[in-house]
Amino acid sequence: MRVTFVLPPVNLSGGIKVVGIYAKALADKGHEVFVVSPPPSKKSLRSKIKSFLTGKGWHKTEVAYSHLDNSGLNHKVLNKYRPVTDRDVPEADVIVATWWETAEWVAKLSNSKGAKTYFIQGYEIFDFLPVERCKLTYKLPLHKIVVAKWLADIMRDKYGDDHVDLVHNSVDPKQFFAPVRDKQKVPTVGFLYSRTSLKGLDITLKVLENIKRRFPNLRVVSFGSSPWQEDNLWDNQYEFHYSPKQNEIRNIYGQCDVWMSASRTEGFNLPAMEAMACRTPVVATKTGWPVESIKNGENGFVVEIDDIDALEHAVTTVLAAKNEDWKRYSLNAFKTVENSSWEASAALFEKALMNSIKRNADSGWRSSFSGVWGGGRIAEG
Repeated sequence: MRVTFVLPPVNLSGGIKVVGIYAKALADKGHEVFVVSPPPSKKSLRSKIKSFLTGKGWHKTEVAYSHLDNSGLNHKVLNKYRPVTDRDVPEADVIVATWWETAEWVAKLSNSKGAKTYFIQGYEIFDFLPVERCKLTYKLPLHKIVVAKWLADIMRDKYGDDHVDLVHNSVDPKQFFAPVRDKQKVPTVGFLYSRTSLKGLDITLKVLENIKRRFPNLRVVSFGSSPWQEDNLWDNQYEFHYSPKQNEIRNIYGQCDVWMSASRTEGFNLPAMEAMACRTPVVATKTGWPVESIKNGENGFVVEIDDIDALEHAVTTVLAAKNEDWKRYSLNAFKTVENSSWEASAALFEKALMNSIKRNADSGWRSSFSGVWGGGRIAEG
């Protein structure tokens, strides 16, 4: 099978990581895999001047590291940020869009470029994006593959497509593991650091400050792909790891009594699964995969979005648990994910691509979308 993945500018995000895992798995199975992406868009002179005048300094173009680095994949980066067109991709059996804007690009490609497929890892209806354009991409005649049940439900209920393939993300047990352990001598909470509003950093920090009243010696462990900026919190209780190596992240998870996620939206929430593989109970908001997999009082807790009191109560419950009760949380967290594997998920993803090829061959299905497809309503990228 000849497979093309069309990506946005690549980086160290979880979404790019997942695409890279599937692309590599398909290539290892003998499929012919091609990946194409534009580079990050350059800042205009006007925006550079504004940055300088507002005290943020002269914007410098940073080296863009990504999960595709050293993967061995056939990855083509365009010479500038622009839509991917027919001349950029080879003929293939299936071509996969991985982001709302790439879905627009794929929709316009010739049919010879492959059965058009949309890998959806989140519901990209945000104020900082062109919402109506994003919504239109979900109406396109692209076979959909989603990472969580809630996304399949949205595609069915809001966009009338009930032929969606669900392929859950997984965790590599060779990379994420931890020995059976007791509670930490110093109560320890971990979280993923991101200043993106959707990740709920503001809520996370409020919850931690409240918890420190109950546990004055609270230790906080965090990591992220951007530098820590909360200088007022930089003390010996906050330990931050900037862009740690992948094989070091399990040690971060394994130091925690509880992993907290206060996100306002998540397509999946891979760190929650990774933390559980490292025997760490998870407290998360009702977003993404945790809604499907966390059972309150067994392997962690799920609470309402932006509910500071509920998050504080749940985290405190885990931290205050007797050692034997905590070890039960820990064991149940591990059991939740112990049977997951990227090999199994990759096999399901491969099957989903084959389903796309079959479905795209059905001209009746494609014609049912003619109002969007044939009417030229997809805006230029």
